[in-house]
Amino acid sequence: MSRLREPAHRVSPRARGLWLLQSLSGFAVLAAGSFLAGRWVGGSRWSWVPPWFQDAWWLLPALVVAIGLPLCAIGPFVRYAVHRWELSGDVVYARSGFVTREWVFVPVSRIQTVDKTQGWFERLLNLATLQIRTASHAGSSTIVGLDYEVAAALAEQLARRAEELRDDAT
Repeated sequence: MSRLREPAHRVSPRARGLWLLQSLSGFAVLAAGSFLAGRWVGGSRWSWVPPWFQDAWWLLPALVVAIGLPLCAIGPFVRYAVHRWELSGDVVYARSGFVTREWVFVPVSRIQTVDKTQGWFERLLNLATLQIRTASHAGSSTIVGLDYEVAAALAEQLARRAEELRDDAT
């Protein structure tokens, strides 16, 4: 049984910063929510709340921080090690995911649209996301964490090549 080779190109090293900013902003909301929930439930003196929790309401946010912060710190580096992409001949090959892996092969001849997007954090880090869409959802692909210039050039190259292949087919 042959093994599937890795796509040739990594995403930008700045993608680690993007993923770190995204996970820390989500973590901040979760930590603040756990603090407020712990404070509210612990200070309520409701009969269904165990007495030990009413006095130690701070355990909930402490547990969230103890578990969440290391995951936020490690996640971007694991994602960076896994996320790759390649334009090989007439196929876009992308691999993503660190909990569940996804390998996507998109034939250039099937591409309907190529979109380049930037969120707030991506603009801050001069990164972009490339969305390659086909008529089939299963054949579509998203490559997150590309340098803006690389994403722009790849989007133009894919659009041009897809147009050439469509013209050849008619």
